[in-house]
Amino acid sequence: MNYQGKRWRTIWRNLDDPKGSIGVIDQRLLPHEFKTLTLRTMEDCAEAIRNMTVRGAPLIGATAAYGICFALREDPGNANLMAAYQTLHKTRPTAINLKWALDHMEATATQLSPAKRLEAAYARAAELCDEDVAVCEAIGQHGLEVFHQVLGTKPVGSKLNILTHCNAGWLACVDWGTALAPIFMAHDAGLPVHVWVDETRPRNQGASLTAWELNQHGVPHTVIVDNAGGHLMQHGMVDLCIVGTDRTTAQGDVCNKIGTYLKALAAHDNNVPFYVALPSSTIDWTIHDGLKEIPIEERSGAEVTHLRGKTADGACVEIQVTPDGSPAGNYGFDVTPARLVTALITEKGVCPASEDGLKHLFGR
Repeated sequence: MNYQGKRWRTIWRNLDDPKGSIGVIDQRLLPHEFKTLTLRTMEDCAEAIRNMTVRGAPLIGATAAYGICFALREDPGNANLMAAYQTLHKTRPTAINLKWALDHMEATATQLSPAKRLEAAYARAAELCDEDVAVCEAIGQHGLEVFHQVLGTKPVGSKLNILTHCNAGWLACVDWGTALAPIFMAHDAGLPVHVWVDETRPRNQGASLTAWELNQHGVPHTVIVDNAGGHLMQHGMVDLCIVGTDRTTAQGDVCNKIGTYLKALAAHDNNVPFYVALPSSTIDWTIHDGLKEIPIEERSGAEVTHLRGKTADGACVEIQVTPDGSPAGNYGFDVTPARLVTALITEKGVCPASEDGLKHLFGR
């Protein structure tokens, strides 16, 4: 991740701390403030996931992995391991990467005696982080090939207009991101890309996080209100859509930030390709019907009724945008049926959003 000319990851171990703490970027403060936090306990990790100090399915998993390390540091026994597993698993119900990472950490610990668990757990957590970077880089390469193909259908000298929703970039992963990885690579390769950035209410993760990332990398982009996407597609101003996902079913349904389904419908109606970029850790092979089986997180209505921003004098404040006494519903995700997805872009390559497509790609 580029920030002021320095390369960052979103999570790192503080090697100079004998107690093995980790550092993370406090994403609640972006884009106006860049601050890091130190997490020292399993409870710190759980709260950081819960309150969205860290967010994005892969990064949630990485943070939970270190949460298991902290729990084992306090007590390497089986009872404490499983208690930590349950606490961390309950923090965010929709993203399957959380359970995926916890399962890896549990498997690493339980095959060893308690005395050997802590060192092995830290090593496995670091491996999961490194693997995520490699996976996201591979997603970027495969997505870049798709971008070349789409650009090749346009007149010479045209720019590639890409629409994305929410944030599936550096900040959602350990580095690179999923949906944004091919965008960064396309820009670096000299492709003339321009990104339409959905603001992504209610937390404005597009306007606050995706726009910030693209700014840092120098990628041309324009922030739009969520409901502008259909208008842009009707007027031929979008060449493709690409989003991430927090959980993908074995049949290719994708669950992503609320509003993704509406973008997919608009794309389908206007013959705009709709791609979903995902690591295989986001595939839930046990689920087949996304609408019926994926748990949809419901968060505090305060995220709808209140906004955080910067005033003219530079102060960062929170304001209320709704009348006193008006209740607010806050569904965090929706499910886009596989029939609306042009293709899935994974670390293994590109495949149809279908059971056969996924099985062929991953040999399951």
